[in-house]
Amino acid sequence: MKLRSFVFFILFVFCLSGFAQGKFILQDRDKDKISFKLINNLIIIPVEVNGVPLSFLLDTGVSKVIVFNFVNLSKELKVNQTEEIFLRGLGEGDTVEALRSKNNVFKIGEAINIEQDMFAIFDASLNFTPQLGVPIHGIIGYDLFKDFIVEINYSKKRITLHNPDLYVPKSCKKCDTFDLEFSSRKPFINGSINILGQGESVPVKLLIDSGGSDALWLFEDAEEDIRVPEKYFDDFLGRGLSGSVYGKRTKINGFSLKNFTLQEVNTAFPDSSSVSFAKKFKERNGSLGGEILKRFNVIFDYQNKKISLRKNNNFKDPFYYNKSGISLEHSGMRIVKERNDRVIRTSYGELAESSQKNTVRTTKSFKYVLAPSLAIVELREGSPAEKAGLMLNDIILSVNNKDVHLYSIQEVTQLFYGHNGKRIKMIIDRNGVQMKFQFQLESVL
Repeated sequence: MKLRSFVFFILFVFCLSGFAQGKFILQDRDKDKISFKLINNLIIIPVEVNGVPLSFLLDTGVSKVIVFNFVNLSKELKVNQTEEIFLRGLGEGDTVEALRSKNNVFKIGEAINIEQDMFAIFDASLNFTPQLGVPIHGIIGYDLFKDFIVEINYSKKRITLHNPDLYVPKSCKKCDTFDLEFSSRKPFINGSINILGQGESVPVKLLIDSGGSDALWLFEDAEEDIRVPEKYFDDFLGRGLSGSVYGKRTKINGFSLKNFTLQEVNTAFPDSSSVSFAKKFKERNGSLGGEILKRFNVIFDYQNKKISLRKNNNFKDPFYYNKSGISLEHSGMRIVKERNDRVIRTSYGELAESSQKNTVRTTKSFKYVLAPSLAIVELREGSPAEKAGLMLNDIILSVNNKDVHLYSIQEVTQLFYGHNGKRIKMIIDRNGVQMKFQFQLESVL
């Protein structure tokens, strides 16, 4: 078949008008429960694609399925019936080459779709694994939500897929139900913001984006009275399909969804050039992301255009932010020397009836293992880390006397979210030379 080329404009990952495909079904049951990992406010679920077990982000902000690292997975996935396309997303870079593939078998828990369409991206560098520290092979959103009532329990890290024909909602006095609005198969919700704590609240229409780790993104709009507060700092916001996204980080006084109100909410205002395609839906004022969603247990009912929210134990948690100015990613591998203590038992002397007395001694040795390198990939200008002399591509070896290879990237980054004045000590590798740095966290807001 002759390949045909197209250009599509996508939002967080991409937004595409649909084409005919199958649906997910649950065989011989009314529901199925699936455990997930919550990393950096993002939901990661197990997905089997053409018999290959993979890990996907569950993202309400995407309308089609994407598979990353396609070059590495092409043989195992047995992708066929393809045609070449070009995708464009957040960021100021170029379009990305991909294959549109039909009739793939997807299995999520006991839910199966034998005619699933997906988009396989060629560029192996476009994936979330370096940022999250765990393998991420793809993203799925609307294709799963459209076929079930999806209950997300952030507290228990569990998703329940309900057969909509058999679902009986439970009575919930502490729940609030909201109408959903859809554009390009993406769900939107109405809320309100209070930016400065003065005057009336401003109504906003937000994309529900479980694939975004921030709390709120707002699009600056003077006519709608959505303005950046006086206190803010310029920062790296994340990576889109078409490149890095930068903008302003700040806090707004309050955000409300009916009776649910959150105060001192972390908010980002992305540069307009990076999100121009995200603003194709002119009524959209921004996005509601994982840092807010994780404060609720959520029930999505796409067929009836409803969402139900109930506060969980995370609801009253303060909104922290990275005060160091450092963004980290896994970058290749390095050899690490680890201490390896061995316990050896020796017997000596003989007592009556041949009983033995034992001694225990410990021998100290070392072993060498391969561990991921943790590199500085973004460094905020004027931040404590930059003023201390740290540079891009520095490899972090230890933070506050903790060897970073023994911890997840989230555990290391969490140290940068501490209180104002907290001292951070680092040992880094710069071009083969170990160097020591220290700085104090500073609260810009």
